[in-house]
Amino acid sequence: MEKLLLLLQINVTDSIATANEEAGELTLSYWELSLKGGWIMIPIVILSIVAVYIFIERYFAIKKASQTDVNFMNKIKDYIHDDKLDSAMALCQSTDSPVARMIEKGLQRIGRPLNDINAAIENVGNLEISKLEKSLPTLATAAGAAPMMGFLGTVMGMIRAFYDMANAGNNIDVALLSNGIYTAMVTTVAGLMVGIIAYLAYNILVAKIEKVIFQLEANTSEFMDLLYEPVE
Repeated sequence: MEKLLLLLQINVTDSIATANEEAGELTLSYWELSLKGGWIMIPIVILSIVAVYIFIERYFAIKKASQTDVNFMNKIKDYIHDDKLDSAMALCQSTDSPVARMIEKGLQRIGRPLNDINAAIENVGNLEISKLEKSLPTLATAAGAAPMMGFLGTVMGMIRAFYDMANAGNNIDVALLSNGIYTAMVTTVAGLMVGIIAYLAYNILVAKIEKVIFQLEANTSEFMDLLYEPVE
């Protein structure tokens, strides 16, 4: 019985060691494969870093812009009804959000025709939206350029493989063609991965900006209704 347990323990230990060795070789092989992509992997990696940076930076910027005090418009209503425009202006200036800056511009135009007030608010809103959309064209460019760079690496790798095969003559060996094929396949996979991730990131940011735009339009309509009330 003791011999059987000892034998089982040895087998389990050997299995664990073998698994660890295979895992180490797998990790190393992934790193080696990325190196076999050649110099074309450098711009692909740069595009991936740029895409990740833009997504993280814009995500938190848009999230901050979408966070507005739920009582902000209620306070603006109370100040306008009480004819305390200075207090309303002070509230807008102390609130760092696109909505506050739009309402502040509207308060500055009170006394002018309502169409002029609405146009001034819309202009500020367009500026705020353009700030939120900053760097999105670069992210879209990364989403389109990364797969193209990968396909360029594919063509270069296949050209290298055929060139090596032509020079080998009758001494064609799989190892001789492996470098070109590695370059072709690795760059394709890397380019598609970066492109897909950047494309998804771009659409996530666009969806969040659309929600902010809807919120700005709702607050603008609410403010303009306040200005129409005295006329009614």
